[in-house]
Amino acid sequence: MEETISLKEIFEVLKKRVGLIIGLIIGAALISGVVTYFFITPTYQSSSQFIVNQQQQDPNMQYSVNDVRLNVELINTYNEIIRSPRILDLVIEELNLSLSSGQLQDKMQVATSNNSQVVTVTATDTDPELATEIANTTVQVFQDEIPDLMNVDNVHVLSPAVTPANPSPVNPKPMLNIAIAIVLGAMVGVGIAFLLEYLDTTVKTEDDIEKRLGVPVLGTISHVDDSDLRVESLHKKASRRQRGA
Repeated sequence: MEETISLKEIFEVLKKRVGLIIGLIIGAALISGVVTYFFITPTYQSSSQFIVNQQQQDPNMQYSVNDVRLNVELINTYNEIIRSPRILDLVIEELNLSLSSGQLQDKMQVATSNNSQVVTVTATDTDPELATEIANTTVQVFQDEIPDLMNVDNVHVLSPAVTPANPSPVNPKPMLNIAIAIVLGAMVGVGIAFLLEYLDTTVKTEDDIEKRLGVPVLGTISHVDDSDLRVESLHKKASRRQRGA
């Protein structure tokens, strides 16, 4: 016979194990906070932007749609070049970094919006000042090298990276980590509560006897404490006094 569970039974299980669930939630939040604040090194980002356009030979010449389309297509090529060892090795040498080109590449992100001639170079590092230097130096080296590589001079710095007075780390995010830990703690707590209830095969009520053994209950024996006996004795004495009166 297939067993079913009602919402009332679910609520009773959660109510019985509410201490366990709350304890796991608080424990998960505390562990997440400690790890986030004391064991994870914060990282910072800094971004520099450059624009790609055609160098005009004739000052009176206007940009055409084809010129803009060509610039946008060139950006896809530039995105690969700027993260290549040819550029990054020069950046490493310029800043005297103890990194390989592959390690520096992992710290770099190059992005552009659709149909935009503006490219954003973002550097990530545990030192906000170094992140700014990496972003600016990469764009500068790229601007210096692109004429030799592509035989064009159409890269111009639009907005150099600047380190703010009070830089904020992009990672870790304490509140997000703690919120995730709270949700996970609640899920684990609820799961353990139902697992313990499932593994608990002890008989506690008359209903448990009927469900587990499949036999009817003929009678029950109540448990009487000493306090109950004392209360009953006092009631009897009070009744006798009343009848004697």
